[in-house]
Amino acid sequence: MPAQPRMSRTAVALASLAVLAATAVTACNPETADDARGDAAIPAVPTALSEQELKWSACSAPSTAQGGGDRPEKLPDGTTWQCSTMKAPLDYADPDGETIDLALIRAKASPDSGEKRLGSLVFNFGGPGGSGVLTLPLAAGDEYMTLHKRYDLVSFDPRGVGDSAGVHCLDTKAMDAWLAADATPDDATEEKARERGVRAFARACQSESGAVLDHVGTQEAARDLDLMRHVLGDEKLNYFGISYGTQLGGVYAHLFPKRVGRFVFDAVVDPTEDALNGALGQAKGFQGALRNFLEDCARQDSCFFEGTNPQQGEKDIIALVERLDTDPLPTEFGRPLTQSHALNGIAAALYDQESWLLLRGGLEAAMDGDGSALLLLSDLLNERIDDDGYANINAANTAVNCADYKDRFTLEDVHRHLPRFRTASSVFGDWMAWGLLQCTGWPADGHAPSVEVSADGANPVLVIGNTGDPATPYEGAKKMADELGEKVGVHLTVDGEGHGTYAVNDCLTELVDAYLLDGTVPANDTVCS
Repeated sequence: MPAQPRMSRTAVALASLAVLAATAVTACNPETADDARGDAAIPAVPTALSEQELKWSACSAPSTAQGGGDRPEKLPDGTTWQCSTMKAPLDYADPDGETIDLALIRAKASPDSGEKRLGSLVFNFGGPGGSGVLTLPLAAGDEYMTLHKRYDLVSFDPRGVGDSAGVHCLDTKAMDAWLAADATPDDATEEKARERGVRAFARACQSESGAVLDHVGTQEAARDLDLMRHVLGDEKLNYFGISYGTQLGGVYAHLFPKRVGRFVFDAVVDPTEDALNGALGQAKGFQGALRNFLEDCARQDSCFFEGTNPQQGEKDIIALVERLDTDPLPTEFGRPLTQSHALNGIAAALYDQESWLLLRGGLEAAMDGDGSALLLLSDLLNERIDDDGYANINAANTAVNCADYKDRFTLEDVHRHLPRFRTASSVFGDWMAWGLLQCTGWPADGHAPSVEVSADGANPVLVIGNTGDPATPYEGAKKMADELGEKVGVHLTVDGEGHGTYAVNDCLTELVDAYLLDGTVPANDTVCS
């Protein structure tokens, strides 16, 4: 499966990235949706949900579905993490019907003497499919402390993710086989096998999670955010979204423009693109990031390719990938490095410039016959938890994407678009083109060709684009800012590498902090280098 736009545990494991946003006071009940627009005018949730009281307690260990392992028990200032669950309707069109539990986490604000707590802040690290309950504690380092003094840090597992009615499809053995399978078929027999595999994955998801699949889209998650805002006691939602989290925030802003507090979007999804053009944009983005990596590699004292010409490095990678199609490499993990894993591992390391050293070593080792490092990178992106299983990020990613987008591609469609993908990327083109089959045979219908984010009348939203972002190409930030509307979208540029900028670029971080703490809106089209 091609890498989807996402932050979450993978990026934290490769290099930490912090995000925040905030402001708040008296809550506005989601039952009174007079200020909601369009199809936001749905039946009000019952009082049992709108007036529920969250019961916060010490967090247990993360589940396998969330990503497993350990979370830091405390923030650097000693504040303990607390967890809770919030009930929400499974179907907002039937608010009196079945409910689901959404997993939440927070660290309460700790204002200094004389300072005032400013309320809750909620953020989403991306995916779709990333567990905020796992990621927030892992991401929250020293750079959070200034903001944390005045804000409760809050995150959650969106519906279908982790411990929030998480979508499940395959067991560990079957998932290992699926992720290792040939994702770039070369003839009619392999093409039909790939299509059968996609359809079998969809059937498994329906068998294991059928009742949830119709209700895991971004529209529903945005309504969860508004219920969460009310239950947390905030008049307006204050939100920081990364990667897919920017899409979620944009949909919320469209549905509830008058309830937008201080919003920050980082590593921005282009809301104007359909599934096809979004995948093409990613192919170009990852190819550009790979080119930048190869140019940097050529300047190092040693690199995996001979000479100083980055094109030679690209040729060597293509040759490696082609060999792996028929001859996987052995690894220390007892599972071979297949072509699919190699492409996934290379893409994983391109999410953050700090991972380029790992990628250089992994490629060098693979050229020498050891695929362990590239398989480890692939496992990080797929969130494989040793032999205990996988986080449900792949299942949730597919479920949310297929709930959001109406497109359902055929083998003929892929053939028609393959030349454009190969032009976009000599390394990732075929892989991402065949990834268009992701929703083929999916049992639930998609919402629309693209997402609607217009939010006239909303407070300013900071929209940050990084020129070297591989997963959400830079151009998407400007389009998001424009679509949000005049005087709403504030476009900021970072001239750098990687997926996400806050707490990485000092100039940008200062601008964001000034907005979150003081309400100071930076000039549109400000550039940080």
